[in-house]
Amino acid sequence: MAEQNFEKSLERLEKIVSELEDGELSLDEALKKYEEGIKLVQACSKKLDVAQKKVEVLTKAPNGKFQLKPFDEGTD
Repeated sequence: MAEQNFEKSLERLEKIVSELEDGELSLDEALKKYEEGIKLVQACSKKLDVAQKKVEVLTKAPNGKFQLKPFDEGTD
């Protein structure tokens, strides 16, 4: 499977889910779509993990020095 960007992978995954939910696919087609969906989920998860590791916030420590900290979504 050629590497796609995150958005395209997510769009494809949504289409696969919709097709599977419709129930119109044969068992063989459904299994192929399911396998493709699993691969897309894994690829998206990996991309999210990489992105999360790249995002860092520069903060000021109590001692007055700046330090890098992991990004925390709850931080305002």
